[in-house]
Amino acid sequence: MTKSESSVQCDAMELLQLYYHNPSIKLRNQLVKIHQGLVRKIAYKFNHQCGEPYEDLEQVGYFGLIRAIERFNPQHGYAFSSFAVPYIRGEILHFLRDRSTLLKIPRRCQELYNQGQNIRKELTLSLGRPVKDTEIAAHLNIPLHKWQECKLAIQNRTPISLDATPANYVDYQLTLADIIPCPRSTVLQQQEEEILQLQGAMNMLDEKPRMAVELILVNDFTRKDAAKKIGASPMTVTRYLHKGIQELISCLCPQTESEVMSA
Repeated sequence: MTKSESSVQCDAMELLQLYYHNPSIKLRNQLVKIHQGLVRKIAYKFNHQCGEPYEDLEQVGYFGLIRAIERFNPQHGYAFSSFAVPYIRGEILHFLRDRSTLLKIPRRCQELYNQGQNIRKELTLSLGRPVKDTEIAAHLNIPLHKWQECKLAIQNRTPISLDATPANYVDYQLTLADIIPCPRSTVLQQQEEEILQLQGAMNMLDEKPRMAVELILVNDFTRKDAAKKIGASPMTVTRYLHKGIQELISCLCPQTESEVMSA
């Protein structure tokens, strides 16, 4: 790490401390600017795996960065980047999941649109001026709103083959069929996002509370066995466990925690 990079990290941690104790839009914007490279790196990686524009992915990633800044507790002594990455990735995954929904256009609507386009060309040549929607609807013998609905549906969602490849590389090929969500894949994707956020929060815990949470809640150790592993009494391990759970709630659900404390 160069001297300048070390200085930037120190400045960033100092700003995170200030923001944690006295949040403001000005401080938040400064932190976003300092960590924009983190967003760009993740957006660039996703850009090589899907057909969405890099600029859109980067913009969405900043929402995740802002969420991480608002939830980060610098008093735990962990690197901000390890906490922020799951939030940035989660926002981009949400965006890709929502964008991958395709609208099925009825065949009759497609036929009317094609007929209307042919009529538009013919009337434009014969009349020597742009053709109005009312004229096209009249030639199709359908109500004006029906023609406008067909036109809007086609323009907003042109049918695309599921075998189309928005991303095609030497060692990897991604088709539209790969990114269309199904109930099972949506659940799995949501679970992945939650796991990433949980991992980020776990990294924020002190060593003993983290070990207690991992051994008892993740690895299903008894408190007695966990106590042997940690080197403490079962009662002390119970305190570590409660502390770890409270800190996880603080990281993952800050609003819930504040509501509980004010109740």
